[in-house]
Amino acid sequence: MSFTREKLLASLGEYKQSLAGVRHFWVAYSGGLDSHVLLHALANAGSELTELVPDILIRAIHIHHGLNKDADQWQAHCVSVCQSLSIPLEAVNVDARPAQGESPEAAARNARYQAFDQFIQAGDCLLTAHHQDDQAETVLLQLLRGSGPRGLAAMPACTEFGEGWHARPLLDFSRSELQDYAQQKGLEWVEDSSNVDTRFDRNFIRHEILPALKNRWPAAASTISRVAGHSAEASKILDEVAGMDLQEVRLQQVGQLSVSGLKRLTNIRMRNCLRVWLHELNLPMPTAAQLGHVICDVLDAGQDATPLVHWQGAEIRRYRDVLFAMKPVTVHDEAQVIDWDCRQPLSIPGFSGRLQAQPVMGKGLQADRCLQEGVQVQFRRGGEVCQPVGRSHTHAVKKMMQEYGVPPWERDRIPMFYLKGHLAAVGKMWVCEGFQALEGEKGLEMNWHDN
Repeated sequence: MSFTREKLLASLGEYKQSLAGVRHFWVAYSGGLDSHVLLHALANAGSELTELVPDILIRAIHIHHGLNKDADQWQAHCVSVCQSLSIPLEAVNVDARPAQGESPEAAARNARYQAFDQFIQAGDCLLTAHHQDDQAETVLLQLLRGSGPRGLAAMPACTEFGEGWHARPLLDFSRSELQDYAQQKGLEWVEDSSNVDTRFDRNFIRHEILPALKNRWPAAASTISRVAGHSAEASKILDEVAGMDLQEVRLQQVGQLSVSGLKRLTNIRMRNCLRVWLHELNLPMPTAAQLGHVICDVLDAGQDATPLVHWQGAEIRRYRDVLFAMKPVTVHDEAQVIDWDCRQPLSIPGFSGRLQAQPVMGKGLQADRCLQEGVQVQFRRGGEVCQPVGRSHTHAVKKMMQEYGVPPWERDRIPMFYLKGHLAAVGKMWVCEGFQALEGEKGLEMNWHDN
């Protein structure tokens, strides 16, 4: 199947329903062969495109990674091509340097999509030039990573992205078909020398593995890409089953599931349920072995245990009958004492958010007293007592936290507010007797805001 402008429009037409409200196409334009073909075909589609997507406007976006000595020349090429096609271009500089332990490929991809996300608004659709060979490479990479159906589904043809959409209309076309089109139209494109560096996994598959497979099985790329479609269907069914199971085991608080509810599921459905739950929470997926530890070491732990299984970027804990999933708990100095002027937000080392005193009436801490005496913020060290408003006796803070069901790992992270050395409030949970704002009196509620 050769690539033509008409076949591109037919490909876009397959997800016309999703594009019904779209008014802007943003073409991710690197200056390379694939994106040049996509941009050129769209720019020359004329009335045929507006019949498919009425009133559509086409714009291009070029990401300058700053990683290659020729990057400035590539950007200049993109500017020239877009001018010749009368397509507005946005050129964006990003910092694509990898963090420690991050692959250069992942760092560049993350930087690109963070930049794209800033431009894609409601009514916008990002178009990328991923093609059949790219899809086959992705499937092979995921296969070698031991991925399940979600990973093998590889790149979807059309999906939600930010406030808009992300479409890949070239997935049915091979790299050679796109090259034939470019040569027929006399297109000129840039070549990124890093694309032939086989130290990178994708390049190794592209230049060493896939050609060998095609030599033996000429339709290999197409066949492998078809696996992505089958896996996407299987993944959707698994998601639907997990949705039903999560409805039964999900608790009110985000990131919490019922342990006893999970244990009523079969092992296979339990694993599926946990994977979909973690995906919903935007947490990294565990390996099969790590997920096995969650089931054996966390779900099957004794009722009084507080087990933990963690992997890079995520951890799962249990307290009583509740399973918690979260980003790793950060370390903080439990001995720190911070003087706080409640008129200003307070950032605390080791925490990602900030404290803010919210003015209220008839509740919270007495505002005038806080402002006159100044508030000290500390953390639990053990032995603290408080007589909460409405109770007749003092109680150990530790006991109250147990009674309140506060998980152990959160107890030492709850800020405690002192006035002249006396415990006045514990987080948002309790104001101690004698420090509360009375009816009609100005008060302050201490709220934690995530960044």
